[in-house]
Amino acid sequence: MRSAAIRLAMVQDAPAIAAMSQAFIEHGLGWSWQAPRVLAAIRDRATNVAVAQADGPLLGFGIMQYADDSAHLALLAVQPQARHQGLGKRLVLWLEDVARTAGIERLRVEARADNANAIAFYRAQGFQEFARSVGYYSGRIDAVRLEKRLFVKGIGL
Repeated sequence: MRSAAIRLAMVQDAPAIAAMSQAFIEHGLGWSWQAPRVLAAIRDRATNVAVAQADGPLLGFGIMQYADDSAHLALLAVQPQARHQGLGKRLVLWLEDVARTAGIERLRVEARADNANAIAFYRAQGFQEFARSVGYYSGRIDAVRLEKRLFVKGIGL
């Protein structure tokens, strides 16, 4: 498999992104990121939806929502066969570069408390835990909230 290219998602990517969210992120919960919601994110000017693709189906995606000085990594997923090859890291870095260019000071993300691999992944990308939200996911699963500082008082890190 050749190296995956990262690009902004297109309208036709919404069903594949939604399916990946259901299978790899929202498993065991209600499915909230169905295709219409993903499509709205793709069309939203305050959101970037990045996808990674080589020759065939999408290999991964990330959805980043922007506010004035912070950004929220709402979703990130990589197909099982493409994991542990740096693709998730590349997606986060791509989205982080956009955030840094936009002057965003910090990135935030939540991970299921029962997903030690995701928590370790985000820590390896420089995120630090700052809170825990009880019952965040469907009132049943806690979330570990993590943050990464990009700028401090106008000085890039």
